[in-house]
Amino acid sequence: MTEDHGRAGAPPPSRRAPLPPGPPEGGEELAELVPELTPMFPNAAPFLARFLPHAAPSHQGLIQHFCDLHAFLKYLHEEGWFGYLHAVLGDQSAYVLVFEGRTVTAAASSATGEQALGELLSLYEQGAAISAYPLDAVLAHVLSGIGSRAWKFNLTEDFTGLHARPTGAIFYARGEIVATMPSTLPYEGAFPAPLRPQTLILPRSLAGWAHHQYTLTLRGRDALNAITSVHQSFRAQHGQPGLLFLQAINEKLSPAEYAMRSDVALHDLEPLVQDFLKSGCIREG
Repeated sequence: MTEDHGRAGAPPPSRRAPLPPGPPEGGEELAELVPELTPMFPNAAPFLARFLPHAAPSHQGLIQHFCDLHAFLKYLHEEGWFGYLHAVLGDQSAYVLVFEGRTVTAAASSATGEQALGELLSLYEQGAAISAYPLDAVLAHVLSGIGSRAWKFNLTEDFTGLHARPTGAIFYARGEIVATMPSTLPYEGAFPAPLRPQTLILPRSLAGWAHHQYTLTLRGRDALNAITSVHQSFRAQHGQPGLLFLQAINEKLSPAEYAMRSDVALHDLEPLVQDFLKSGCIREG
């Protein structure tokens, strides 16, 4: 398949369209049952940007001199926020979808996924302004499957994702049509949403520490041993989350791998890694 190069909300369940016998081609009945969303970036090239719905910003014009982006992402994570971020600098743009406060898919002019997330951070460091636009959780889930390619559309009773066509796009949640949008693809294709969207991890070029392998020292092994005094002091300082992370390092997981498997925000692990190194519980390599 071809490679990519107001607060929006879903209607109440009672107004959602029933599962059609085949891919619908529009019409008056469909228009009366589900809302047609207005695209925020109708002329954008990246697939994700093309299908982002118009929404009123909750935060607008954030710039590096006044807002630490990692602190802002941590705030969104703690809030369990749904929506998308848009960074713009001159003619360059990057888009990141946030699901439950986690960055789950991203797109820029020539990149998707982790590389596009890195592009957003890079643009921000160069002076780009970032705005955040909230979305209904259902719409955010539908959009979470948009990557660099579309797949053959197969409508099933539990299909969640976007069905794009030359005549417009249809948003599905569990087999039900929840919205339409006039944005198009030159061919018919689908972007199935994952059951639970995975968190994007920053690429190695921007977060090399997260991809390193670390080894427990004798002190680190004592921290995992419940009968030692080191364990008691470690547990008092870092709690169960710290112990779980240390155990994962002992099992040869990198911080990036642990973040993906445990659904922990990567920016919460960086200070732990620094503290583990400083206290002599782990070493690199």
